[in-house]
Amino acid sequence: MNVFTSQPPVVEPAACTRTLLQQGFAVLDAQGVRSLSGCAENALHELGQTWADLPPDRYLKDGGHYRRRRHASYVLEQGHLRQVPHRAHWQPLEYNALHGGMQRWFEPVLPSVAEQSDWQQLLVWTGSVCSALKGVQTWFIEAHQFRIDTTDGIGRPTPEGAHRDGVDMVAVFMVNRQGIKGGESRVFEADGPQGQRFTLAQPWSVLLLDDARVIHESTPIQPLVPERASPLACFRDTLVVTLRAHGFQDDAA
Repeated sequence: MNVFTSQPPVVEPAACTRTLLQQGFAVLDAQGVRSLSGCAENALHELGQTWADLPPDRYLKDGGHYRRRRHASYVLEQGHLRQVPHRAHWQPLEYNALHGGMQRWFEPVLPSVAEQSDWQQLLVWTGSVCSALKGVQTWFIEAHQFRIDTTDGIGRPTPEGAHRDGVDMVAVFMVNRQGIKGGESRVFEADGPQGQRFTLAQPWSVLLLDDARVIHESTPIQPLVPERASPLACFRDTLVVTLRAHGFQDDAA
């Protein structure tokens, strides 16, 4: 049975790990994220402004021009976060039928962003959540700054459709929404009938996903007022963080 609500099923910070263990996903509001990560509200607001400087995604195989992004990779070991040399993002076709099997060299996250303490705190915090869920270990982290706009009249946050990412945990931070409708988050059991649908809207709220247990997607976005909208002024910004044990996904593996 699918459950639909426009409001995300936010849980209290103290219930985050328990909820992840029970149902395979959890949603925290911005206050919960700040409480658990130690990030300051004004610092996160300033971090969100950097999404205005994302280059186009040159790898969209559906011919679209609606996605902009930057990418960075890290190793988190015993609470120490280390950025690794810039590398290609790669997924097997098993997890991404549209863009899997290809090396995608996205432009790197700018040093001015990667060096921000709140950026690093968010990544370290997601590692602590994943360790609480899966056990303490070294995490190989990829961080993606995404902007989906309506340049093509419609923007697709997940053109590959409902999917898993082939990692241990995924965190989808809502950074900003402007002038759009759509962009609904859908989370379903990987091996069952249960699912929920809701819309993340609050800046710096987060959807946490146990990638082994659930599949997820986001619906397309459209301008809220098409006749008055500038396509580039209608967008959905997210920070997507994936965490994986035992190494990055790599086509040489």
